Amino acid sequence: MSRLRRQKQPNSSDAAVINSNDSPRLSGSRWFSILRLGMLGFVAFASAYAVTSKNPTRVAVPASARPGMVWVPDGEYVMGTAGSAGLKNEQPAHSVKLDGFWIDASEVTNAQFREFVDATGYVTTAEKKPEWEELKKSVPPGTPKPPDDVLVPGSLVFVSPPGPVPTDDVSRWWVWTPGACWKHPEGPDSSISDRDDHPVVQVSWEDAMAYAKWAGKRLPTEAEWEYASRGQLVGKRFTWGDNPPTDDSQLANIWQGGFPNQNDKRDGWERTSPVKTYPPNGYGLYDMSGNVWEWCSDWYRADAYAQRSGQEKVVNPVGPRESWDPNEPNAQKRVTRGGSFLCHITYCESYRTAARRGTTPDTGMSHLGFRCVVSGTKSP
Repeated sequence: MSRLRRQKQPNSSDAAVINSNDSPRLSGSRWFSILRLGMLGFVAFASAYAVTSKNPTRVAVPASARPGMVWVPDGEYVMGTAGSAGLKNEQPAHSVKLDGFWIDASEVTNAQFREFVDATGYVTTAEKKPEWEELKKSVPPGTPKPPDDVLVPGSLVFVSPPGPVPTDDVSRWWVWTPGACWKHPEGPDSSISDRDDHPVVQVSWEDAMAYAKWAGKRLPTEAEWEYASRGQLVGKRFTWGDNPPTDDSQLANIWQGGFPNQNDKRDGWERTSPVKTYPPNGYGLYDMSGNVWEWCSDWYRADAYAQRSGQEKVVNPVGPRESWDPNEPNAQKRVTRGGSFLCHITYCESYRTAARRGTTPDTGMSHLGFRCVVSGTKSP
């Protein structure tokens, strides 16, 4: 994990302002807490380790040919949430101007990621044995080395508890699972043999970056992602408008029933769904809401929008220079967007267009994937 020079952090009162509307069920900071507390107290050690060793050859993508991509024209929009409708890390709303870009119409699928792995021999983060010398950079000084039988390849898997549980402790449904990886997203006994058209999951930010480079693309900035997600709608709460989804509305792959133990599966999907299952937004983009969280290129700061306060218009923002989450100030995080099949209004409404959270870049989870973008023009 990158070790960055820490910027001067807001004081405790600033942190309180930033998080005054947060609750444990919505706070993105909870994910890193799982890593520290789970798996006999050593999940962190198994998830936070060195980046992959391959440096895949980049493949150029001609500007005139963007198969599977959609052109999003240059424009301006209001980024974030105004008033009390969102969390503090989405505020203040502010004007952003962007150049046009190409973006994948859907999330990168298992079939597409397999093509990359087959071509390069790439080994993902979850498939590598954690190295203690790298791990201890991310934990408090003096933390003892975990047992060798804990330091094995694996990742985090959602496991529905047998009955209702308080939703203030995500370790009740996230389980460190040795052998879990993109090919075996629920553990070594699972398979993606019938999921070629499902989004790839259990990929870290480093994995997503490696794929993007190989494909001649890049990860979207957070500003690009939100602009694309809005699908030409102005000031709307969701990709389809302002009406909240219901368990029967079939607008996005989100949770139906009582989270986290009762999944009614009214849409037919227990976990991920094939890409393009649900209606596209106004740009023709699929799953910008729900299905899987998506990596962005930006460092995550809870106060990123507050730092832009006073600027009349922000042009092509690429995010802050450093990460900061007041709940986990020592954790370096990248932005993730869009929510997932685990989101439900009673627990997590992160399928909103403005919702944002941070995730440590070496983390893989069973509801975390990505899509790519390309800078340029619509025609050569």
